[in-house]
Amino acid sequence: MAVTIRDVARACGVHVSTVSRTFSAPHLVNPETRARVLAVADELGYRPNRAARALTTGRTHNIGLIVADIANPFFPPLIKAAQAHARQRDYHVFVADTDEDPRVEEELIQTFTKQVDGVLLCSPRLSNRAIDRLRKDVPFVVVNRRVKGLPAVLMDVGHGARLAVEHLTALGHRRLALLVGPEGSWTSHEISDAAALAARAQGAELVVLGPNSPTEHGGQIAAPEVLSAGVTAVLAYNDLVAIGLIEGLADLGVEVPGAISVVGIDDIMPARLGRPKLTTVAMPTVAAGRSAVDMLLQLVGSSEPGGAAQTTLETTLIVRDSTAARPSPAPPPTSRLTREAS
Repeated sequence: MAVTIRDVARACGVHVSTVSRTFSAPHLVNPETRARVLAVADELGYRPNRAARALTTGRTHNIGLIVADIANPFFPPLIKAAQAHARQRDYHVFVADTDEDPRVEEELIQTFTKQVDGVLLCSPRLSNRAIDRLRKDVPFVVVNRRVKGLPAVLMDVGHGARLAVEHLTALGHRRLALLVGPEGSWTSHEISDAAALAARAQGAELVVLGPNSPTEHGGQIAAPEVLSAGVTAVLAYNDLVAIGLIEGLADLGVEVPGAISVVGIDDIMPARLGRPKLTTVAMPTVAAGRSAVDMLLQLVGSSEPGGAAQTTLETTLIVRDSTAARPSPAPPPTSRLTREAS
């Protein structure tokens, strides 16, 4: 015989409505009570009828999660954290990849509209105007993008860029390159503004190169331009670009960090495994995934219109092997006259 909601309520010593709210509006239930109900339901093998509940509540208990490039190792930890956190609240997550294409992003949002209660947009490539238009059909929370009137989870990449520039200038580098990301990227603008201010404050020159594809290939093909810029250190838009740049410089016979120091942003797994291990800015992707789910479920469960709440998460610099002191300039050639005189 199937376990019913009344069986769960009786075993927990709570009213049936409390069990119902635990599954349909968990934010309205005391956390301790919610945890007890979920534990008992799991022990008894109770599974709510999602279709029936959707008809009753008007909610699907599904969330859409749209990322710019699922092949980028930056996104899987965020996705995994968001899925696990949503599952604890009896929500399912549908994940989709835009391949950095704003047209695909808009199509996915329109497809999700009738299938989910809300959408998490991670590093969106859509314009603010398009996002503002689409938000009328489904609640949004954006990750790593600031859009007026929309709740957002931001990773403080500007702070990380400042730390990276200060690290490089402390090593004696005075002419730096910044490999920016794709056009229209909020993250790229944040990095650019912060790096420029930090370089100016440290009395260093910053050469901005790009836009660049946010991929390993984008870093590889930027290597000749970096070399011709006459810099001794580079801050890349992300770790993939940094790793590609190191490969491209190696193909040109340029050693990292012997000739040029390189810093990435993200702290993805390959950054810790390559040679040299990459100095990088660690982004709090796991915390961002959890915070975004909390923010979206609060928005979905509220009877009030969504506000512009924002959460900013801290970033840190991790120093590894791809940065070193600025190489000393080669001594001028000794003249024949000087050698003979000696």
